[in-house]
Amino acid sequence: MKQLLAFVLLASLTTAQGDLVAAGAKVRRLATGFRFTEGPASDGKGDVYFTDIPNNRIHRWSADGKLSTWREGTGGANGLYFDMKGRLLACQGGSRRLSRFGAKGNETVLVAAYDNRPLNSPNDLWVAPDGGVWFTDPRYGAQDDLQQGGLHVYWLPPDNSALRRVIDDLVKPNGIRGTPDGKTLYVADAGGRNIMRYRIAGPGRLADRTVFIRGSGSDGMTLDERGNLYLTTRGKVVIHDGGGRLVQEIDVPESPANVCFGGKDRQTLFITARTSLYAVRMNVRGAL
Repeated sequence: MKQLLAFVLLASLTTAQGDLVAAGAKVRRLATGFRFTEGPASDGKGDVYFTDIPNNRIHRWSADGKLSTWREGTGGANGLYFDMKGRLLACQGGSRRLSRFGAKGNETVLVAAYDNRPLNSPNDLWVAPDGGVWFTDPRYGAQDDLQQGGLHVYWLPPDNSALRRVIDDLVKPNGIRGTPDGKTLYVADAGGRNIMRYRIAGPGRLADRTVFIRGSGSDGMTLDERGNLYLTTRGKVVIHDGGGRLVQEIDVPESPANVCFGGKDRQTLFITARTSLYAVRMNVRGAL
């Protein structure tokens, strides 16, 4: 695999707020040669894990700038997220399940069905402060063998007991992220091209459904410490503040799929974009 380390690319950083991207920072290509990168997630050390879906691999970009293959044979892993115990959870779209990996890579299947029927293709997830897992279950590509009657969003309780369907009225839910206080959930309806916002009313319960941003789908998403929401849409990373106002756009040489904050100080934005992994230095840290 060809790797281009610390290769600086010219990228336009258009801003209305002016202080999110570090002064003089450019989007850098860290590594390339993948088929389709997705699902970046940062561990407690600031290492960033990400998936190469067609190649069935999970890679790790260490905080000291080294690339390694962490796991092969991932079941078509897409979205990743670390729980409070430092275990890596993965939406395995190919295997149609949600699984958890231990520190040594040992795998535990958490859920693979709802109402005794197989899930569609779990895509993205967020682990709430209470340990519950919220995840989207769309399907891209072939639409055969879908048994759930639609594309939905689910909640898995911390004890991995009965899975609950929590959203059933979106066209194609994709990216998902909640706030650190566990009170708000954002869901990208990629099919309906809206970003939805919900109040988390309790374990597995949502209320106050609102369209947060109209006419904008997104693949993955993340939040910074100021509550700004980062979306991947229209070939760039688009940032909106807590009121939904567009505050910044970051152009990326390849169309981005997902984003997360990482690095030792969580002040670098990592971007998975088609064949490559990119990064840009920020003035803000990722939300915890």
